[in-house]
Amino acid sequence: MATTQDFSAMMKDMMGAFPVDTKSFEESFKTSATLNEKLSGVALEAAEKSTELSTKWTKDTLAKMAELSKVKSEPADYAKAMSDFATAAAEMAAENMASFAEIAKKAQTETVELMMAAGKDMAEETSAAVQKAAKETTAAAKKAAAK
Repeated sequence: MATTQDFSAMMKDMMGAFPVDTKSFEESFKTSATLNEKLSGVALEAAEKSTELSTKWTKDTLAKMAELSKVKSEPADYAKAMSDFATAAAEMAAENMASFAEIAKKAQTETVELMMAAGKDMAEETSAAVQKAAKETTAAAKKAAAK
């Protein structure tokens, strides 16, 4: 009568001959988590500065509108107040848009720097892990061939 071969023992032997180093996975995860933390910091800083700028712009606009809404003695004064408000609003818009652009530029620059550094670190880690795995695989193959 034919007996079935014990595949579980064979698989266990095979997996034991080619060990997997989980340390490289752990290091990769830590590197990824660190990168995510730094990228989140960049995004949160940009959001905070944008919010502060928006708040200031709104307060300045409301102050200008308060001046605009005051009672004038002459009809021509209303036209002048409206003209002054429009000029001030245009100036504030230009200044604030330039400030928003600076915030975005800084966030973009920091993000690119982080990605470049992370890419370099990951390439080095991957290279080291591949070299180590190749050595271990070669040693395991030689050991298996010797049996």
